[in-house]
Amino acid sequence: MGDSSASYIHMVQHLIEKCLIFHMSKEECMEALSKHADINQVITSTVWNELEKENKEFFEAYHTQTQSGDDRMSEAETNEMIQKMIADSKDSD
Repeated sequence: MGDSSASYIHMVQHLIEKCLIFHMSKEECMEALSKHADINQVITSTVWNELEKENKEFFEAYHTQTQSGDDRMSEAETNEMIQKMIADSKDSD
């Protein structure tokens, strides 16, 4: 089970990284991955927290940028991009 667990966590990490590209907050990412990829929000939150610990400077800058709201996409654009990234993720498996 170790390999499959690591693979699953890696997939969640990859999807979180895609959410970051789309300037999503942690909560938006948790909701999106739960809704569109059937990933438990606790898992998304845990992986996100670990990424934050490992990349403190990046996340500090990221939070500052996302709070300004300059590069936010509409909900429809976000949903479309999430569907595409999940489809791409499944294709690469």
